[in-house]
Amino acid sequence: MCLGVPMQVISVDGIAARATDGREEALIDLSLTDEAKPGDWVLTFLGASREIITADEAQKITAALDGLRNLMAGHDLGDAFADIEERGPQLPPHLQAALDAGKTTA
Repeated sequence: MCLGVPMQVISVDGIAARATDGREEALIDLSLTDEAKPGDWVLTFLGASREIITADEAQKITAALDGLRNLMAGHDLGDAFADIEERGPQLPPHLQAALDAGKTTA
């Protein structure tokens, strides 16, 4: 399994960028997000940026990853998933539409 890690772009040189996740700096590939510029947040997978995200999305993902790190270390999740707990579970739009139409099987 591969987890996406939010990183903030520090500098860009062609399709390469220096970015930080707040803990460490890394060189990342911007081939799929070549419009990213310093200050932007990107979601990275194995050193490659796949998507430009908002600062709010980056904060939520980072909180969830921190919560999972804490849990794996034997600590409490804390408020790592507060945004989900506040709104409750939600189906993706296509599944909600099927449920609303009365479909319960494929």
